[in-house]
Amino acid sequence: MAIVHDFTKGPLFKPLVLFSLPFMLSNGLQVLYSLVDMIVVGHCIGATGLAAVSNASRMFIFLTFVSIGFSMAGQIYVAQLVGQGRLADLNRSIGTLFSFLTLLGVLITVLGLCFAQEFLTLMQVPAESFSDARAYLMICTSGIVFSFGYNMISAVMRGLGDSLRPLLFIGIASAVNLVLDLLFIIGCGWGVAGAGLATIIGQIVSFVFAVFYLYRRREQIHFDFRRSSFRIHGRTCQALLRLGIPCALRFSLINISMMFVLRMINGYGAVAAAVFGVGCVMDDTVQKLTQGIIQACTSMVGQNWGARRIDRIRRMVLYGSLYSSFFYLAYGILLISNPRGLFSLVSDSPEVLDLAPVFAHAIVWSFPGYVLMRGTNGFIHGIGAMNLSLAFGLLDSFFLRIGLSWFLGTVLGLGFYGYVLGFGLACYGMGGPALLYFLFYPWQKRRLSTIAAES
Repeated sequence: MAIVHDFTKGPLFKPLVLFSLPFMLSNGLQVLYSLVDMIVVGHCIGATGLAAVSNASRMFIFLTFVSIGFSMAGQIYVAQLVGQGRLADLNRSIGTLFSFLTLLGVLITVLGLCFAQEFLTLMQVPAESFSDARAYLMICTSGIVFSFGYNMISAVMRGLGDSLRPLLFIGIASAVNLVLDLLFIIGCGWGVAGAGLATIIGQIVSFVFAVFYLYRRREQIHFDFRRSSFRIHGRTCQALLRLGIPCALRFSLINISMMFVLRMINGYGAVAAAVFGVGCVMDDTVQKLTQGIIQACTSMVGQNWGARRIDRIRRMVLYGSLYSSFFYLAYGILLISNPRGLFSLVSDSPEVLDLAPVFAHAIVWSFPGYVLMRGTNGFIHGIGAMNLSLAFGLLDSFFLRIGLSWFLGTVLGLGFYGYVLGFGLACYGMGGPALLYFLFYPWQKRRLSTIAAES
């Protein structure tokens, strides 16, 4: 099966659906990855364990978002090279991405281990959950370089137009995590620490398999794996930094804003923190599925941007938005009609189930805003407008997510409902402006990222 796929010719909607399906399944497995931890911890340990995983995993996600940001930069850069037909330049670009992210992963690991205690203290993690949260975070952070490795390899494959291999890699990680969760938590009685150990071992196995697979297919991906090819090329690295820094900052700032909201919710105790953590994982199901549409649009827009097929880019945004609306409508109906049933999959605590409908009725107001984001975000990423994406991320995170949650929850006294409502409504700060940019700004005059790297 071919690894490089050309999306600059032929129909668009059917290739978008087919190309996005492995992304969706891959992202769905990532949700399952987190959900398995929640389910086993929730039923075996209870609300205090759920609160520990909710807080610690938020820090772990924050650290991995740095990797995701720079990996997306690599995906965009590779996609634009493919669109221009410059396959000979892939060896240098892939080698630069691999070496840079490996070094960055080592640095992030050291920082994460040094400041784990301070972070959890800053988050005001409930006292009964603190020691478990610290154990989970320290274990996961120790292996974060392997998470970086998985993300960078998957980004290269997606930029080449291959969404099946990343699905295979995450499928391996999810299977290993599921088996080890049951073994470590139930069989060995290692509690939350066992969940963290299962998570990181799954990622290590996935990364090793991905490296082996890519080495066997090195001619098809146009990367020879020679030692000299891992040298960081200055201008290519500059282009990756130009794309990756705004993207990593945007993801990180949004996650920081989520941690601020969780900190406010922690003030209500372990049950509220547990409900928010479970609700976010549930919500992540539809979010990650539709993020698969963004990821597909990013590569397809990137290739057509490299080929200067503006007409196809416009249609891609429309198709991406319509496609994602189906998932939000279906999930919204399910969530509102049976919130207790959904939350009971993770926890059997009466207090958690009693608070589940409050979360559901607050978060559902965000779904139309996310529909706006899905097509336009893939477009903005694909053309390399990462500074604009960062600006929208700042509006989403600090001005709206934190501001609205504080105003609705604290100032207006709506409590838990207000915090979740503000948390959800923030997405309109990104979806609305992105749509206006697409419709009215002359973005067609932007330079290609690959051209900027050569100047």
